[in-house]
Amino acid sequence: MIDAKEIRDFVEGQIEGSDLFLVDVRVNPGNLIEVEIDSDSPVSIEECERLTRAIEEAFDRDKEDYTLEVGSAGITTPFKVKRQYQKNIGREVEVIASNGKKYNGILKSVDDDGFSIESKEKLKKPEAKRPVVEFVEHRFPFAEVKQTKHILKF
Repeated sequence: MIDAKEIRDFVEGQIEGSDLFLVDVRVNPGNLIEVEIDSDSPVSIEECERLTRAIEEAFDRDKEDYTLEVGSAGITTPFKVKRQYQKNIGREVEVIASNGKKYNGILKSVDDDGFSIESKEKLKKPEAKRPVVEFVEHRFPFAEVKQTKHILKF
């Protein structure tokens, strides 16, 4: 079976110096290699084709047969790496915490340990007759999040 780490290391070398970044490499049974990339700008088909050709040249199918798929991370697929969070600062996201609770808000900041969103929430103040809408910041350690994804609005 082809080693995912070898593919990962090769891809990272190929995209070094560009605004492309590696999201995931999976080697499934039957040697189906799936490479998922992303970028701070839209990922073009040409970039995926270039990377596909480079992988095919470096990994000999005669030595070990495989099927290769190179694609970009979908706009509504969950984030997998910190750089996806960074590129989406200022955008609306949906967060599902590990306790199952769902939050929607604007992604405000990202650091090595986690991220923060700001959401509008109705809060009942003791002195108020009706709930008041306020901005509330929520902090999420990466380890306590099931999934985060961009909310696409038209």
